[in-house]
Amino acid sequence: LLSQYLPDMTEPFHVACPTCGGPVAWKAEQRWRPFCSERCKLIDLGEWLAEEKRIPGEPAPGQPNEEH
Repeated sequence: LLSQYLPDMTEPFHVACPTCGGPVAWKAEQRWRPFCSERCKLIDLGEWLAEEKRIPGEPAPGQPNEEH
């Protein structure tokens, strides 16, 4: 009776790739998850390294307060 309300776990759960939005099967065999490919993973890494992405918050102690 309860099984009718649970998701079908025989099919992999899909998420959207954070870079391109393409579908990504959430399973152990998916090497680049949550990304769809190594290319999308490296694009995302490059955005973080170029400081195009950042986590909001107060600067860490000893860090200059940069305003962009």
